[in-house]
Amino acid sequence: MALKSSPDRYGTVAIWMHWLSAALILVLLATGFRAAYALDIESKAALLRIHVPVAVAVLVLTLARIGWWLGYDHKPEPIDGTTGAQRLARAVHVLLYVVLLGMSASGIGMMILSGALPAIFAADPVWLPRFWHYPPRLPHAFGARLLVALLAFHIAAAAYHHIVRRDRLLRRIWFAD
Repeated sequence: MALKSSPDRYGTVAIWMHWLSAALILVLLATGFRAAYALDIESKAALLRIHVPVAVAVLVLTLARIGWWLGYDHKPEPIDGTTGAQRLARAVHVLLYVVLLGMSASGIGMMILSGALPAIFAADPVWLPRFWHYPPRLPHAFGARLLVALLAFHIAAAAYHHIVRRDRLLRRIWFAD
């Protein structure tokens, strides 16, 4: 398999970035929602100790993906008969990138404004700020829900292609041919 994409298949770099991003985003959503509703400081801090470094990794990976597409690679051609749907798919992908970057910015803003990082990474956290008191918390919460909706749409579209259309779309973004 080639590093770069071909007209009918994604390359190894794009495939790895896609699936690694997917896995890390699921970790972010799970830890973020659980932390938001955690009642005790220790549980919330433990979840945020996972959430914060994974969020940094997703930010770096998202910037790398954008750089990869803009500077080094081109996405495969649309599958026959999907031009209208392909425009919608591209819009969803762009929105995913925008939401991920916005979530990163609002998360960084919350950490800076609240001063929470030392408390989160303390051996025995005794306090955590009330994140809702900081302006970036609202767009962060909205972004998380929008991200869930976009991912659900993305997964549903992939399932439609795989189950209904049987057009081998998923094989283009998988490791084996």
